[in-house]
Amino acid sequence: MIPDNFEYHKPNSITGAISLLSEWGDDARVIAGGHSLIPVMKQRLTDISHLIDLKDIEELKGISISNGIVKIGAMTTQHELIQSEELAKTVPLIREASLQIADPQVRYLGTLGGNVANGDPANDMPGLMQTLNASYELKGPDGTRNVDAREFYEAAYFTAREDEEILSSISFAVPNGGYAYEKQKRKIGDYATAAAGVLIEVENNICKTASIALTNLSDTPVFCQNAVKILIGNKLDEPTIQEAVTACVDASEPVADVRGPVEFKKYVAGIIVRKAITNALARA
Repeated sequence: MIPDNFEYHKPNSITGAISLLSEWGDDARVIAGGHSLIPVMKQRLTDISHLIDLKDIEELKGISISNGIVKIGAMTTQHELIQSEELAKTVPLIREASLQIADPQVRYLGTLGGNVANGDPANDMPGLMQTLNASYELKGPDGTRNVDAREFYEAAYFTAREDEEILSSISFAVPNGGYAYEKQKRKIGDYATAAAGVLIEVENNICKTASIALTNLSDTPVFCQNAVKILIGNKLDEPTIQEAVTACVDASEPVADVRGPVEFKKYVAGIIVRKAITNALARA
């Protein structure tokens, strides 16, 4: 289908974009890569009369790593995340996950900010940002505020971002230890049936820190707090790993769809989580 008529705006500053959002209110939407918004517009499932393209806003782009903190502009593409050698050396988990998103054509245009801000539970980066305990910087007419990724998602397509706010950047501390992002999908380009991001730090054969989050296994990404508690302070032997896997599966709330019934998704989730924990532990 063809979208309904709309006015196209291309500001060159965050201030300009926020001004347009404030002026047009519910009739306006910002667009980053467009992979989520354009299909909805084509199906006329949303009434948008003003489209605000963020592509020319340079302050929304770029990757910086300083004093143990990584900061990534919201308009940085998945391709740019993959190509950054400094980022791959410092946080290889980002490249590992980005390479599993859709296909090269999508990754050339798709942005980190668009992936995390949309609130789509099937997107990979929201769960990954919860694994990294990232913070989202939001700019709006009332100034700038930060929201933790683990607090940002409220329900499918509903987030803590206000209508007149723009996600400007994502920040997180450089993680230590082993890492893994594992994903099962039906075919190249499809969303995950189940995916999991894991970080594990081991000291003297005991788990010092851990982080686990799930993708597309609930109406929001799932940070597995109970599983993390099971791992930290314990030797990561088979019984402990199995207990953590079970806790992750119990935390999931998948729904039946074309990727399978609930029982199948929970079964796949268990396999994926175990694989991610095992691989992260091997790298630790």
